[in-house]
Amino acid sequence: MNNERERATEPEDLARLFVERCNARDAEGLAELYAPDAVLAFPPGSATVGRAAIRAVLERMLEVAPLPFPLEEPLPTVRYGDLALTSTRPADNTGGRSQVARRQPDGTWVRIIDRPETGN
Repeated sequence: MNNERERATEPEDLARLFVERCNARDAEGLAELYAPDAVLAFPPGSATVGRAAIRAVLERMLEVAPLPFPLEEPLPTVRYGDLALTSTRPADNTGGRSQVARRQPDGTWVRIIDRPETGN
């Protein structure tokens, strides 16, 4: 893992870091925002499991995604111990984005479940 990349010190940091790394076309940095065993509900209708598989999906997405990605309006975070539910109002009106993040032993946060699109 590249120790020079900013790490999420709060669950709300994950959305901003995701947009920054997308706009930099940094698939490796994007994958670092996910736990090794994370689940990404993308492409729509499927589940991508594990950081390596998530990185591969994100690499393909970055090849075709129009940039820049906008930073979306965050909705209130719901926390329960070392878990947090985050969500944003999507700029592309896809219905909603939601993620579950987990605090790591070092105090940083990673996504463990990411549902980037919930439908219109």
